[in-house]
Amino acid sequence: MHKPTGQFRTVTADAGMLGAVRRVLPRWASPLFFATVGVPTLLAVLYFGFVASDVYVSESRYIVRSQGKQAPTGIASLLAGADGSSLSGGAMNALADYALSRDAMQALDQQGRLMAAYTRPEIDLFNRLAPPFGTASREDVYAYYAEHVAVSLESQSSITTLVVKAYRPEDAQWINARLLDLGEALVNRLNDRSRTDLVRYARQEVEDAKREARNAAFALAAYRNRQAVIDPEKQANVSLQMISKLQDEVIQTRTQLVQTRAFTPANPQIPVLVSRIGSLDQQIDLEMAKIAGGKGSLAAKSAEFTRLSVEAEYADKLLTNALVSLQNANNDARRQQSYVERIVQPSQPDEAREPKRLRSILSVFALGIAAWGVLSLLFSAMREHDL
Repeated sequence: MHKPTGQFRTVTADAGMLGAVRRVLPRWASPLFFATVGVPTLLAVLYFGFVASDVYVSESRYIVRSQGKQAPTGIASLLAGADGSSLSGGAMNALADYALSRDAMQALDQQGRLMAAYTRPEIDLFNRLAPPFGTASREDVYAYYAEHVAVSLESQSSITTLVVKAYRPEDAQWINARLLDLGEALVNRLNDRSRTDLVRYARQEVEDAKREARNAAFALAAYRNRQAVIDPEKQANVSLQMISKLQDEVIQTRTQLVQTRAFTPANPQIPVLVSRIGSLDQQIDLEMAKIAGGKGSLAAKSAEFTRLSVEAEYADKLLTNALVSLQNANNDARRQQSYVERIVQPSQPDEAREPKRLRSILSVFALGIAAWGVLSLLFSAMREHDL
């Protein structure tokens, strides 16, 4: 066997010394530990301890109420009060959507105050609304705005919470208060539109009903003038009464004629009575002809007159109902108005709520420990596989 040379002995000694050093040093002193735990934790300490800007949070709470006919129940009835007002779910959702909309963002930034609030020099580069190169687009501004404004609605109590984040207390409070003012203006516009539409439709129905009633009345009047008749049924009743009286006279006259012929056949009153009976019969026939039997009779005129009368009566009822609907619409327009009632006014925070510096550093440290443990197990498995 060959004896080991000096160079081989030197390499073997160095390898043994390195292995001894590795056994003496703890596992956390490895480069992998520094890469996965030490460096990220150090960066987190530097950022959250010395760089990250304070974030101030302003909160407000409100409900949207409307003076409606439906009585609320549960907690909502307590919030509605004793005046019988009800919570307006549609207006609440509209107000919440509007607070997170581009329209609200543009209204806030009409004088550039929103951009000024989120581009202040004391804001760190990672949170400032300013890209490294160029200018921020409208989509970038809206995405940034949506991250700093939140709206939450409690379904049971119907209370909406508006949360605004900014980097100065007065900025957070101003944005929150301004959003509530804009929301109230939106609700007022919805109220005006609802009232205007409701009353306008009711007035249009009244105008249509008036026109129909006027046309029906003119048609009935024209028919009366053309046929020279006021009311065929009433006129027929008058004619029937007259016929009844004439028939009574005929009966009396015939009775008198019979008696006269029986007792005094040569009485000169007999021709007079006969003539009277003939005249009465002619008068009865004439009155009967007025009621029925001819084209110009009251019976022939009654069908068209009844149709026109029914149309006129129906038009009058429509007009009456339309007037009642208009009055109800005016009452509902005055009563059914949604409005925003602030339960908690926008607060001006006196201390920063974010970032959670210690929690963030510990979170980075915990994630680093987890990554280091997984990678250590993976590398150990790989070394055992190679051996």
